[in-house]
Amino acid sequence: MRRREFITALVGTAISWPLASRAQQPNTPLIGFLNVQSSNGYRAMVAAFRQGLQETGYVEGQNVVIEYRWADGQSDRLPVMVDDLIHRQVAVIAATGTPAALAAKAATKTIPIVFETGGDPIQLGLVASLNRPGGNVTGVTQLNTGLVAKKLEMLHELLPTAKTVALLVNPADPSNTEEQIREAMSAAQMLGLELHVLKASTEEQLDAVFANLGQLRAGGLVVGAEAFFRNHMEQLAALALRHAVPAISNGREFAAAGGLTSYGGSVTSSYHLAGVYTGRVLKGDKPADLPVQQVTKFELYINLKTARALGIAVPLPLSGRADEVIE
Repeated sequence: MRRREFITALVGTAISWPLASRAQQPNTPLIGFLNVQSSNGYRAMVAAFRQGLQETGYVEGQNVVIEYRWADGQSDRLPVMVDDLIHRQVAVIAATGTPAALAAKAATKTIPIVFETGGDPIQLGLVASLNRPGGNVTGVTQLNTGLVAKKLEMLHELLPTAKTVALLVNPADPSNTEEQIREAMSAAQMLGLELHVLKASTEEQLDAVFANLGQLRAGGLVVGAEAFFRNHMEQLAALALRHAVPAISNGREFAAAGGLTSYGGSVTSSYHLAGVYTGRVLKGDKPADLPVQQVTKFELYINLKTARALGIAVPLPLSGRADEVIE
């Protein structure tokens, strides 16, 4: 597909928001919102982002316009999407998710970028320092990749007799994947567990992963922190139920859809803070002067109905720590 044709096709990737948000008045600032996934499942996150913007005085459709770009899981589309946003002379790019953040940083050194990521911004090369980002980039991190060991510990607490577990990662996000594998391997060794690493970056591959779990005799599954998995929480939970696999992921959606448990940094809090920072940049603050924020709210959800179906007795100390026990 030629570049001009591809840019035209981007119209179809914009999320369907009220028409007022699509019409830009003269001198109205324009925000470019970029994400590697599709808009499905991101309503709550985008609402949190808008709330953060509103707290700084910007209301979409009134005094600010947002151009949404969703890559539908195809990371190779991100560079062209960023190029389109730059061509539209956006005042700031809100790059949500690690792939979008990396694509935006690679594309411009002048337009301000506010990222939202679950990874370590320094290791990812997004900023030189959390306190002094430097350059045109700052943002928010959930540090969910650093929670893989904690998830493994919780799964072991739920399944004390299991000797073999699996970790699911997305090979399409190599920097994030490698970090999570290293962390999980170290934690598994300390817990005396055998760890199998399984990979998936498409819906079809997810089906194959769960079919393979039985052959590996894995007693449980840790779902890595990754935008693709977040976008397929319901499918992951349904597969875990169908194959009777005790699984832990991040995000309430997973436990609410039937997954055993979930733990991680609050994604909505992360998007909310990104919205606040985007508004501050519009007001004149420079990214280099805005320290990277870290989400301090972590959420634990346990589905007791699923636990009973799997024959798992949830320890009282663990259920007592839960933000919500779903029955």
